[in-house]
Amino acid sequence: MQDRWALAPIAAQVRGDAGNRRLHRQWLRFTARKKRPTIAVVAIAREVAGWCWSLATLDLDEPLAG
Repeated sequence: MQDRWALAPIAAQVRGDAGNRRLHRQWLRFTARKKRPTIAVVAIAREVAGWCWSLATLDLDEPLAG
């Protein structure tokens, strides 16, 4: 998987890593607040869907903000 990750454009790598870290923090917040696992999974799945959409529409010619 790391070999495939290395083939991705730098913008996608940066965006992917940031998204992965954010989703992990979100999961930790849900579990810390004692949310039911099914509720947490659905919320994270919704976040993943939005994240995948943002990657699919990422303009690789545009510099990253931030």
